[in-house]
Amino acid sequence: MDISVIVPLYNEDESLPELEAWIRRVMEANGFSYEIIFVNDGSTDRSWQVITELQKQNHNVKGVCFRRNYGKSPALNVGFERAAGNVVITMDADLQDSPDEIPELYRMITEEGYDLVSGWKQKRYDPLSKTIPTKLFNATARKVSGIHNLHDFNCGLKAYRKDVVKNIEVYGEMHRYIPYLAKNAGFSRIGEKVVHHQARKYGKTKFGLNRFVNGYLDLLSLWFISTFGGKPMHIFGFLGSIMFLIGFIAAIVVGAMKIYALNHGMPYRLVTESPYFYIALTMMLLGSQFFLAGFIGELVARNAAGRNDYQIREEI
Repeated sequence: MDISVIVPLYNEDESLPELEAWIRRVMEANGFSYEIIFVNDGSTDRSWQVITELQKQNHNVKGVCFRRNYGKSPALNVGFERAAGNVVITMDADLQDSPDEIPELYRMITEEGYDLVSGWKQKRYDPLSKTIPTKLFNATARKVSGIHNLHDFNCGLKAYRKDVVKNIEVYGEMHRYIPYLAKNAGFSRIGEKVVHHQARKYGKTKFGLNRFVNGYLDLLSLWFISTFGGKPMHIFGFLGSIMFLIGFIAAIVVGAMKIYALNHGMPYRLVTESPYFYIALTMMLLGSQFFLAGFIGELVARNAAGRNDYQIREEI
């Protein structure tokens, strides 16, 4: 099979027939063998009934229906597990992504050798309250991930080589960082294509401004896990050792100052009356706790089921 199109959706019953007809028209015009996998993320409208009707009319349509709303990342992950096409295309169900982009995305994967091609909605039909935070978010993601050629990490229209979707796990709200997940899995040929962005035709957006706050927290979490997930002692042990050393030196200085005052007949006070003593003690305690956290994290990492799961590109 040439192409699998994965469409996660939540309450988009009005747009589904038009989207399916548009995708089918593009596929038939280019002679692609294909499947369309609609992942219904616990919709409360008629989305699942519409998908069922579309499947009866077009046997290339497949559907998955969640019992409740889990989010876009779980929907994509389930779609990736079921995808059979050599190239996997993801797009939103709100008709803001154009299926006319599919042939060129397919060509970039199959002929230019990209592992992943992300869409870039260079001209957006969104309010400033959404576009400005998006620019800041993408600038931060480029800096942290090291993928400097992507302008829009969160664009729903993406194309993947089949190996990519079978070797990454999308969880939580990590759909924003699939290029980063792919890079961490060893798929470094990541490209970008300017795509057409259309104004929403039906319904309303399902995402609020809180996604930007959650996005930064997820990015920080992903960076930390990808950098220190397999070696927690390198970060916690290092920080703990530095803090303990600073506290230990500070405690010695406090004691040395009292001994000096005693030997030279100078007025002195109890060590426990000095605020620096408690600062030193706190630093030593925190340092010990950080070190122990790193040690426990190392034990967990060493006993994790996937500790020796390595990505192998080919073998002869």
